[in-house]
Amino acid sequence: MPNRRIVLKGLTGAALGAVAFSTYAFGVEPGFRLVVTDYALTPDRWPRDLPLTVAVIADIHASEPHMSLARVRHIVETTNALGADLIVLLGDFMTSNRFVTRHVLPDEWGPVLGLLKAPLGVHSVLGNHDWWHGPVPGAPPDGARGVREALKAAGITVLENDALRLAKNGRPFWLLGLGDQIAYVLGPRRFRGVDDLPGTLAKVTDDAPIILLAHEPDIFPRVPARVSLTLAGHTHGGQVRILGYSPIVPSEFGNRFAYGLVQEDGRSMIVSGGLGTSIMPVRLGVPPEIVTVRLGGAPALA
Repeated sequence: MPNRRIVLKGLTGAALGAVAFSTYAFGVEPGFRLVVTDYALTPDRWPRDLPLTVAVIADIHASEPHMSLARVRHIVETTNALGADLIVLLGDFMTSNRFVTRHVLPDEWGPVLGLLKAPLGVHSVLGNHDWWHGPVPGAPPDGARGVREALKAAGITVLENDALRLAKNGRPFWLLGLGDQIAYVLGPRRFRGVDDLPGTLAKVTDDAPIILLAHEPDIFPRVPARVSLTLAGHTHGGQVRILGYSPIVPSEFGNRFAYGLVQEDGRSMIVSGGLGTSIMPVRLGVPPEIVTVRLGGAPALA
C-alpha cells in the first residue's frame, strides 16, 4: 500500500500536470502558436498544367488577449511571405466570444489586413460572427455592414453570392464566394442564411475551373462536381482535436467536415482549422493555421 509521501507526490504531480495542460490549451496554443499547413492536389476539373497557389486565412476573431492587432499583423506578414498567387479570407473577423478582454474593431484590423498582397488580389467572404457579434462599443449596429465596409476600404474584394473571373498566365478560372449560411439566428439551433448557391453558380459564364469560398463547410453536399475545390472554415477543427477526432464540431455533419481535406463523390473540400477561438478561448491539438493550397502539377485525385 503506498505511503502518504508517495500519495502526496502523485497528487502534486497530477496538479502540476493539470496546470501545465490548462496553460498550454488556454494560453500557449491559441495565443502563441502559428503553423502553415500545405496541401498539394489536382482535383477533378482543375487543369494539371494550371499551377496556382492560394493562401487561406480563416476565423481571425479579432479580440484580445489571443488575437490582438499585433498578432493579426504577424499573420499578415507570415502570409505575405508565402508568395501565394491569391489570398482568400473565409470570414469571422469578429467574435461573439464573452471571454475577451477587448474587441478589436473593424477600423483597427481593416488597415492591417489591407497590407495583404498577392498578384491575383485578396478576396473574402463573411462569416456568421460577422453577422452575429452585435453592438460593440464604437462599432456600427449592423455588424455585417461594418465588416464589409472595413474590408472594402482595405482593398479586399467581398464576394457574397458573387463570382469573379481571374486568370494566371492567361489561363482563366473562377473564384466564387457564398453568403453566410447561418447569418440570422431565429431561435435555438434555428438559423436563416443569406447564401444562394444556385444563383452564384449561374454567374459562371464559361467552362473555366471554379474555386468556391464558403464560411461554413455544411454547403458541401450541395456543391456540384462542376466546382473543382471548395474552401471553408468555421469549425476551427473543433478547437480540441485528439488523434484526429474532435469531440465538438459546429457542423451538422460532425467530424465528417471537421478539418482538413474532404473528398466525396469526386469532389474536394479543404476545411481550415482557422486562427482564433469561439465560445471558449481554448485550442488543443489544432494550432492556429494559415493554409496554402497548391493546385495543378500534383497527380490528379482518384
